Amino acid sequence: MPPLDIVDYDRGWPAAFEREAARIRTALGPLALRIDHHGSTSVPGLAAKPVIDIQVSVASLDVIAPYVERLAAIGYQHMPHPDDRFCPFLHRPHHWPHTHHVHLVTHGGDEERRTLAFRDYLRDHDETAREYERLKRRLAGESDAADRESREAYARNKTLFIERIIAAATATGYPRWESSG
Repeated sequence: MPPLDIVDYDRGWPAAFEREAARIRTALGPLALRIDHHGSTSVPGLAAKPVIDIQVSVASLDVIAPYVERLAAIGYQHMPHPDDRFCPFLHRPHHWPHTHHVHLVTHGGDEERRTLAFRDYLRDHDETAREYERLKRRLAGESDAADRESREAYARNKTLFIERIIAAATATGYPRWESSG
């Protein structure tokens, strides 16, 4: 059972995000109202799975086909899920291990705000980021990278921590809307 790979922070992650964001901007054009680097690779110094998480804010998620089709053209696969109503998920390449994840959210919506609040709070609170890193390393060691359900369980098992930080972040004025990227 190979554990999930949590690696030390890579200074190349922001540049990898910028390169991919440019590809997504080209593919989506004006449909992409905002593109943000989020997740652990967006927090300087934080260990992470080596997967660039990208949040794309769009006007509406009532019809997702235009986004899915344009992102498929640059190698992304949509993973249909009940969360599609508020946060459709796509990844590339098609098979694990992935290098990039895209989460579509409604511009100005709760999911956009929650994700950015979590990211910005971790960027500003190093001890909280270290606590999150310890949790991720422990959970990754208990996970089987080759098993999709195990990877999903890893994500679910972080939920209580994430929800606690989002509550603290939003109560203290996060996200910092001026900080995109």
